[in-house]
Order: sequence, then structure tokens, then C-alpha cells
Amino acid sequence: MEPPGEPEETQRRGVAVVVVPYPAQGHLNQLLHLSLHLSSHGLSVHYATSPSHILQAKSRLQGWHPNSLQSIHFHDLSLPPVSTPSPKPGALSSHLQPLREALLSSLRPPLASLLRSISAASRRLVVIYDSLVSLGAQEAVAFPNAEVYRFQTTPASFLLSFILASSQGKPDAILASFEGCFTPALVDFIITNHRLRASVAEAGILINTCRPVEGESIDRLARQPSFQGKSLFAIGPLNPTIFSRQDLGRRQHDCLEWLDKQPPASVLYVSFGTLSTLPDEQIEELAIALQRSEQRFIWVCREADRGFALGESQQRKLPVEYEKMVKGVGMVVRGWAPQLEILAHPATGAFMSHCGWNSCMESISMGVPILAWPMQSDQPSNAVLVTRDLKVGIMVREWDRREEIVPSAGIEESIEGVMVDDGAKEIRMRAKALGEVVRGAMAEGGSSRAELDSFVARISR
Repeated sequence: MEPPGEPEETQRRGVAVVVVPYPAQGHLNQLLHLSLHLSSHGLSVHYATSPSHILQAKSRLQGWHPNSLQSIHFHDLSLPPVSTPSPKPGALSSHLQPLREALLSSLRPPLASLLRSISAASRRLVVIYDSLVSLGAQEAVAFPNAEVYRFQTTPASFLLSFILASSQGKPDAILASFEGCFTPALVDFIITNHRLRASVAEAGILINTCRPVEGESIDRLARQPSFQGKSLFAIGPLNPTIFSRQDLGRRQHDCLEWLDKQPPASVLYVSFGTLSTLPDEQIEELAIALQRSEQRFIWVCREADRGFALGESQQRKLPVEYEKMVKGVGMVVRGWAPQLEILAHPATGAFMSHCGWNSCMESISMGVPILAWPMQSDQPSNAVLVTRDLKVGIMVREWDRREEIVPSAGIEESIEGVMVDDGAKEIRMRAKALGEVVRGAMAEGGSSRAELDSFVARISR
């Protein structure tokens, strides 16, 4: 981006932006991208969460120059030690419940102290809080120079459905509308966050989406009674969408060097995010399908992230000598993989994904079709958006069969449907075309770029 002009720089002096993410990878990542966009506009940006999650967000960032992080002020919000259980294969992310409880019980004092110090030194304090950390909004209203904005890490279509389902104000209504998507404890946590922000006069809502993907849902969302009087900014995709030769020269992961040796659009990337763990039986069926498909692949085979725990997740068991058998055709990654760079690589032909919104936006923006395998939360809704509405992917496992182990033959059939069958070319062409339009949304003159510029102008006034 071009550096801001002197009049704009003068206008933005004294404006401090404090970003408060929910400490899970899909949230940390989106809000760090937003922070970097805002700092590139000449704003003073502060990113505040626990020390371990700051380290996680920094170490997993992709697509930006390493020096760009120097423009962000990072603040440790120390929380008491929390014992986090190991993720259970096939279960919803209940292992993160201790983390959620720690946020509600212990985050308020350090966050209030930080906001107080930044407010005192600023002309305007702008707080952008994750919708799952609504106590950030409550703390912000204590300061007369504060302005509060909510950030939604889920798409407009899901948020719209959730608003309609929760209109009855009962947890049971949400659980029934999104059967199997949430644990009761997570629904209670979401409702608690809704109540925390109910008394806060939010100035607006930011969503990591764009009109080429969700134009109709964005318009319908803006007409909801709970959004009246608030500005809605569709500012996605927030992830970088163009990788220069200089970016490629900084790559360090072995899988990227392996991709360099593969033909264009020939590799299936397989990853199910950071909140879900597949059962052993399902891993075995997936391993068989990948081998029998005879398609090149990169498979990120790891456990879900564990709350505040640092380091790599435990390794998952694969068939005996599996990695030896697929050597040269497939590559198994046991730890963290640079997903955005993998999706941006010309050798990547498709993405088998859990359909977390962060992953969906990265894949869509790179023009890569999706093999949808939703696990929880907003993912079933996102999978429908990708496969039925946008038609840039196919469903590997329908949500009403979520309790079943998908057999290797069914997985192999899905792989062929995107990689080799007659219809695969059409899906790829639609994905590529949509990717070009979505990237254009964040380019000069694009709809998302205009809304981001509008937001920056508003908070800089």
C-alpha cells in the first residue's frame, strides 16, 4: 500500500487503536491481519492478548514482510495458569472451556489497566474487540474518548442465521437450530458475550468478508434491528492475496520446497484447522484414500491446539510405514504448516478443509476449490456456502452424517470429483474466477478496499 499523505498523517495523530482478539488461531490470525492493514494506514495499533497467544500469532503470520510486525504494539495480558485437557478425537472443542472461563474471570483487570493508560495518552481510543471477548467493549465505555467496534470472525451469512436463531433468547433454540455444532457450554459462553455487549453503544461492526462472496447476506444483515444505527464494514479478505518473488525467497518450510517440484494444480492440500482432532479410525480411512487416489498431497496430520499450551501438538498415529509408502507422491506434515503460502502456490490444486471461515477466505481468495468436511461451530454453514451457493467445492461429508466414519472409498470419490473427474475442471474454473474477483475487492477501487478506507477515515476524523 502507498504511504499515507501528510494531511492524513496529521489527522491520525493521537488516534490509538486497541485490538482484542479471542485467543484461538482463526481469531488471532484475522485480527493480526487487520492490525497490519490499519498500521499501514498510519494508525497507532495495539494488539492485546495473553503472552503465549501473542507468540503464536506472530510465529504463524504469513504474507507480510517480517519487519511489518514492528509497526504493531504488542501488550501481554497476563492470565493465571490454566490446566487444559488434551483434545478428544471426534469431539467439539470442549477442551478449550478452561480458557474461556479464564477470559471471563481474569482478563478484565489487565485489559482495563491497558485501556486506561492508552486512553490517557490519546486523542481518541478506538477499541476493536473480538465478538467472543465482549468484556473489552464493556471496559472501553469507561473512557470518554473511546469508540467501540465489534469484529466478527464468522461470515455474514452465519451471523445472520445465528441472529435469527437466537431471537427467542434461549440457548435451547440455538442448539436446536445448529444441531451438533456447539456444546451447551460454548452456547452459554456466546450468550454471556452477547449480554456483556448489550449495554454498549457500538459504533460499528467489522466482518472479514466481501460483496463478491456474500453481497446479499451483508445487505440483509445491515437491515436487522440489532444492527440499526451501526455501520457495517465488509473488509475482507484480510489475508494478503499477492505474493511477490521476494516473499517466495523468504520461505523456510520443507513442504514449500516440495511444492516447487510438483506440476501446476496437481497437489491436494489436507488440513482440518486448529480446533478439531480426527478419530484414529477416520485417520486410517483418510490415509488409505489419499494413497489410493494416486494424487499428490500435503496432509497436515496433527492434534488440535491446546489452549495456552505452547509447542507442537502430539503426533497422530498413521498406518505402519505409511510415510515411506507415499514418499514422492505425498507429504505428511506433523506440526504447523504455512497454509496461506501453500494455498497461494501454483502447484496446489484443491483444499480438503474443515471450512473454518479463516481457511475458507484464504482458499477462496487464492482461487483454490474446497473439499468441505465441516467439524463444528460455523463450519457446516460455511460448507454450504462454499459448495451450494458459490459452487467452488464439493461436500466430503454431509453434516447429518457427522457421527459416521467416512469410508476411504467415499473420500477417494470426493478427491476425484475435484482433481480428475469431468466436473473437476468446471469447479476449478469457478474457483479461479471467484478468486480473481475477491482479490479485486481488496485492490485499489475494490469494494472491500473502499470500506476499509471508509473505516480508517471514520476513526481518524
